[in-house]
Amino acid sequence: MSNQRGTIATNPLVTKADMQEACRQLVYPLRSYYSEGRARLRLGRTGVHYGPAIAEMEGFSRVLWGIVPLLAGGGEDEHWEWCLEGIRNGTNPEHVEYWGEVADYDQRLVEMAAFGYGLSLIPERIWGPLNETERSNLYRWLNQINSHPCYDCNWLFFNILVNMGFRKAGLNYDAEQLERNLRRMDDFYLSEGWYSDGVGGHVDYYVPFALHYYGLLYARLMGDEDPERAQLFKERAGIFAVEFLQWFAPDGSALPYGRSLAYRFAQSAFWGAIAYAEVDVLSPGVLKGLILRNLRWWFRQGIFDAEGILTIGYTYPNLVMAENYNSPGSPYWAMKTFLPLALPDDHLFWRSKELPLPELAELSVQKPAHLVICRQNETGHVTAFNSGHLTTNEHTHTSAKYEKFAYSTAFGFSVPRSEWGLSQGAFDSMLALSEAGDNLFRVRRQNEVSQIEDNVLFSKWKPWSDVEVQTWVVAGLPWHIRIHRVQTERPLESAEGGFALSIEPDLKEIQPENGPGITAVCSLGGSGILNLAGYGEAQLIRPHTNTNVLQPRTVIPTLLASLSPGTHWLVAAIYGEPGQAASANLLDQPNELLNVEVSDHEIKICTRNGKNLILSLDSELASK
Repeated sequence: MSNQRGTIATNPLVTKADMQEACRQLVYPLRSYYSEGRARLRLGRTGVHYGPAIAEMEGFSRVLWGIVPLLAGGGEDEHWEWCLEGIRNGTNPEHVEYWGEVADYDQRLVEMAAFGYGLSLIPERIWGPLNETERSNLYRWLNQINSHPCYDCNWLFFNILVNMGFRKAGLNYDAEQLERNLRRMDDFYLSEGWYSDGVGGHVDYYVPFALHYYGLLYARLMGDEDPERAQLFKERAGIFAVEFLQWFAPDGSALPYGRSLAYRFAQSAFWGAIAYAEVDVLSPGVLKGLILRNLRWWFRQGIFDAEGILTIGYTYPNLVMAENYNSPGSPYWAMKTFLPLALPDDHLFWRSKELPLPELAELSVQKPAHLVICRQNETGHVTAFNSGHLTTNEHTHTSAKYEKFAYSTAFGFSVPRSEWGLSQGAFDSMLALSEAGDNLFRVRRQNEVSQIEDNVLFSKWKPWSDVEVQTWVVAGLPWHIRIHRVQTERPLESAEGGFALSIEPDLKEIQPENGPGITAVCSLGGSGILNLAGYGEAQLIRPHTNTNVLQPRTVIPTLLASLSPGTHWLVAAIYGEPGQAASANLLDQPNELLNVEVSDHEIKICTRNGKNLILSLDSELASK
């Protein structure tokens, strides 16, 4: 079997046959990495918290998310025989490659979901070829999920999928636990189509590629048995689709935001689930375009190694931004995007012509997600402005992934390389504070208040017990405004970072005449920052390599200020625009674009809906 890595980037991805071939092109390079018994995929030596044995089982299972719909929709592939052999051996307690007895909250509980998915879609291809002993082994191994708890978040759907698979295959299932977990999903629902990943959890890509995705699978497969809940899942997904559409740019890219970005093109898995469950919210041509453009965009990025294996990272291999649960096989969760392959050849999805994004508003307020999405239609730039979360978690780089002021399709975001100084911290789209002379910086991680009104986002946060920061972000493109009221009982050094910009190719530095401020420009775009009040110096920070998710080498335009104990106002205008048009707008007045007036005593903001927001320099919010 030849290495297909050289062809996937040129796969036109127009027809169902093209998408079937893309699935094969992703799977074929894996064949030399299977264990002798085919039950494990040994893709690398990087570590993961649950250890190499479980990681190898994870790699095996995640391939099923692509192969199962390929077969369900009438496709064939010889790789399925390898999968069957792995299932036989991996579930056999007497075999050396047995997947083992699971524990509470075990990663293998996650991976069991792919088998429930398979039993639901193609029971005749999984259950049918097995003899009685092999069937007993598979059932017993999967049924462990009914004796061990899962985390109280999207993990509960793994139990739902396994029990749904049992039911669809005519096997005994835990009806009580299935119903209990389905009911629990209602507690995660917020409003306007949005879920949180568990009560009080973050709102991120786990909403579309996990909670809604599994709910839509359930709706399609259990519509006859549980019509009321199936309809509810479809209704919520339809409402969410209108919101989530705003996360995608015309070129197929989507917002880099939150954790688990190593799953890459799982970003568009939700659209395949919408098509599969036949939710009548967007035309088949629009859905088709969303998926295929996203896949084309991803297959143009440097996401494969020399053997054609998906790497850990985002647009390039990058362990710096990875989570503690990213094993070498983890990225293959992206295979969930191939669900449309389960649709028959004559389905309207495949017969429809691919369509571009529909016309979208330049401003989308998404309060359940704490975001305001802005679009610059002439450049295709999409930026999510973020008011922050009231809760936090212990996942890697939570502040960088959930608490920056802005997340951009063009500029990505950065994660810290280490804790010392601005270069290691890579503080794009953040206000970083350190005790004077300390050089150890703190940023927003958890908010006491998080609010949105029109295009103005507000948060209150405390990096130290005796330091309170109130932050207003006036969202807009290509300029936006950030205002901070810092009350401190200790001397501080502050750094306000703009968007991170690639230093290649042809980076140029521009000092604006009405500074302090600084702008960087290259052929990929421009990024700048301009002082409006409070800052005394501007620098072009060169963060450590591999800190940005899109570009391995970047610069960050940054404003600096020294703050004595007391109350201070810091106001900056931040510019970001992709492409060659960037340099033409560098000296545009951000005050005029965003209607911000700064005087000696107050700051006046005219919001997009005409309301006035007045901030007194001596007190909190004065009037609206």
